[in-house]
Amino acid sequence: MAGRRGWGGSPPGSDEEASRRIVIAAVELISRKGTAISIADVAESLGVIRQTVYRYFPSTDSLLRAAAIAAVDGFLDRLTEHVAGIKDPADAVVEAVIYTLNEAPRVPQLGIMLSGSHSHAEGITSEEALAFGMTMIRRFDVDWERHGYGEHALRELVEYQLRTMQSFFISPGNPPRSQDELRAYLRRWVGSAVAVTGSPASAG
Repeated sequence: MAGRRGWGGSPPGSDEEASRRIVIAAVELISRKGTAISIADVAESLGVIRQTVYRYFPSTDSLLRAAAIAAVDGFLDRLTEHVAGIKDPADAVVEAVIYTLNEAPRVPQLGIMLSGSHSHAEGITSEEALAFGMTMIRRFDVDWERHGYGEHALRELVEYQLRTMQSFFISPGNPPRSQDELRAYLRRWVGSAVAVTGSPASAG
């Protein structure tokens, strides 16, 4: 249970509420100041000491990843609208990758997730990132089961999608591909992998 001091005079009633309020504070700070925030900044905004925040988030990395997940609901809504009506798995994944790469520079929380600038190498495949990816992909108008994707295969597809997006976000190429060139590249290589891996014949 959180301590009774700080919290703007209204301490949380449970650990779950404390964690949620810490994440909300981090999201608000990122929106105002960008990703260059610290545990101390979040603690100060809540009127608590740093150790209180560390009780729930052992590092700045873990807090920033949690904030990234919490802040992307609006992005997911826009992505869902963008891929609405696309029922082919390969086409849906390709369009989602392109859309996410275009949005990431404008959404600091997505940048945190994809750039790795505030996370260790395993950040892109952390449970938080994979949960985000699963939420993303389940919003597609794709009948994953009909295309041969069980739960395990779908989770692997999410990991593959996250790794692909991170690589292009970090190194878009020199010179970067145009939208049409990137779509053709992804459709040729990522799209073919998605179609073959998820085919019913290979799903056993």
